[in-house]
Amino acid sequence: MRGHDGQRLADRRRVGLAWSRRSATNSRRLAAVAAPLLVLQHIACEPPAAYEDELREWNVDFVRVEVDAGEPLPDWREHAAIVAMGGPMGAYEDQRLAWLTAEKRLIADAVRSGVPFWGVCLGVQLLAASLGARVFAGEHAEVGVLPVELTAAGAADPVFSELPQRFRALQWHGDTFELPAGAVQLARSGAYEQQAFRFEKAYGLQFHLEVGAALAAEWGTVPAYAQSLRALRGDDGLPTLLSAIGHHERESVALARRLFAAWLGRVVGLAPRVVAQPGPT
Repeated sequence: MRGHDGQRLADRRRVGLAWSRRSATNSRRLAAVAAPLLVLQHIACEPPAAYEDELREWNVDFVRVEVDAGEPLPDWREHAAIVAMGGPMGAYEDQRLAWLTAEKRLIADAVRSGVPFWGVCLGVQLLAASLGARVFAGEHAEVGVLPVELTAAGAADPVFSELPQRFRALQWHGDTFELPAGAVQLARSGAYEQQAFRFEKAYGLQFHLEVGAALAAEWGTVPAYAQSLRALRGDDGLPTLLSAIGHHERESVALARRLFAAWLGRVVGLAPRVVAQPGPT
């Protein structure tokens, strides 16, 4: 009898522990649903684009902060997740742009506390720097609609497994980064080894899947972007690049939205908006 009683007690404890874990998970999920996402922009012409379309499709509330325009950084604890987009500055230009120091501190504190993070281009570089990795100017700019390849870890990742093994994505950057300690490399390219990584619930992408030709045309008016493009492609570089982006735009945007939806559902813990179906008339 004592053995059976002990077994029943152990079973009850396991059930209680499982219930407690589910309750904690549900509490975190409810908190995530209740709090808005934080979107950090570093130039007006680099919004989340297709990622923002996905946020709106899911009916997710978010707060946009244009850090480069002097808008104050909020308390990261008030947000369910953080999205950080690109910009023409370097993640290491703290002496020129003092707000970079504060933003990297916010990212470090949030990510190490388990807040989901999604960083693109400058956003991935800020993530790497906030985790103590070196961010630096590469040997040459990587500009074009170019192949990216998943690593074995990327192919097995719950988010990046939504991508094909090889795909084409817009690249428009001159800086790169070292893989932070404890991070998992998810993708690489022929020009730069570090194209994407994951650290706990934080994801960073060097490449752009979210951008269409119309938005890229706005980028062509940014002096830093125009200079790198002209140096590589000459005066006809922008029309040629926009043509390539337009050719791949439908596929790229679809991949962006599928990838981001996987992050929203599997990492942030959100449920997509349910649209009520009309009843019979």
